[in-house]
Amino acid sequence: MKLNIQREHLKKNGRFVMETYTVGIIGAGAWGTALGTALARGGHKVQLWAMEEDVVESVNGSHENKRYLPGLSLYPTLTASTDIKEVAKDKQFLIMGSPSLYLASTIARFTDVPNIADGSTIIGALTKGFVPVGEEPHFVLETMESALPASYKDATVYIAGPSHAEEVAMGKITGLIAASNHHRNAIQMRDLLRVPGILAYASFDTIGVQVCAAVKNVIAVVYGSLDALAETSEEFGDNTESLLMAAGLNEIQTIGFAMGATHAETFTSISGVGDLDVTCKSKYGRNRRFGQDIIKTDMLDRFKNLDDLIANVKKVGYLPEGAIACKYVHYISQKKNLKLPICDSLYRVLNKEAKPLDCLKELVSR
Repeated sequence: MKLNIQREHLKKNGRFVMETYTVGIIGAGAWGTALGTALARGGHKVQLWAMEEDVVESVNGSHENKRYLPGLSLYPTLTASTDIKEVAKDKQFLIMGSPSLYLASTIARFTDVPNIADGSTIIGALTKGFVPVGEEPHFVLETMESALPASYKDATVYIAGPSHAEEVAMGKITGLIAASNHHRNAIQMRDLLRVPGILAYASFDTIGVQVCAAVKNVIAVVYGSLDALAETSEEFGDNTESLLMAAGLNEIQTIGFAMGATHAETFTSISGVGDLDVTCKSKYGRNRRFGQDIIKTDMLDRFKNLDDLIANVKKVGYLPEGAIACKYVHYISQKKNLKLPICDSLYRVLNKEAKPLDCLKELVSR
């Protein structure tokens, strides 16, 4: 890969200028807002859609998302609206940042917008995790394409990589992957993302990239628990944490190939080992924090089992995506007869079938 943070340029009047695009982002959570301000900083015309009036007012009025990204200044040209069709209308790119549970229903609200109905807008997704359909997990792009007009079949783009929202909003250098079965759309989304502070690359392994984005959160929960125990343990330390992370990457790759991933490089690039590393180690990581809270607080005492945790996840106070993804990883593991000791151990802990310390000791004794 060639490291180059400059986007493609157009030559105009003898000078090189950056091409600008119109972009809508559906979902003004931390990640959608952060990417929006990064793209606006790069010269694009970006509009966010938010359900909450206070979010729209704070973005437009004080250039801050006080609800989801407090304390960070947003680029002044970034705007927001509660009108989802307005945000989707006449955009060259539309990026979904909605939670997985509401992805299809959110898309249904703007499919009659002309540039969506005719397929002229390139649509991408930031949404992580699996989308539950009954008890069965579906991929994000699969869910999106089933809700969009037929012209979007195999044409949507998945955006992933080691990218905590706080650092993206601050302009700290970040790497992203744009993955699509539609090669031109992957490349065009990559070019959109190549703004100052973002190193963007294209991938055609949509399944591998989506698996990495979902399952790394499961590993990060276990890493957080181990990290909390290591603070006072004579058994666990930095070496143990590295061992866990390496074994976790192997499990992500095992799931990926079982689900249809096409490139081993997906797991050794920023979408795999890069995203796993930052999710496990960063102070911003909610999944790492959840793993720590399992050890340090009475977090799991609030819930009967994993299904109860998922149904009442608001009691946690933040969203631990890895806890939710764990249920669906376990489903895949059982269905495909995969050996995933780390993921299966977390499932047993969250389902109140085993104690965290016992599971971690069992893992490191293998």
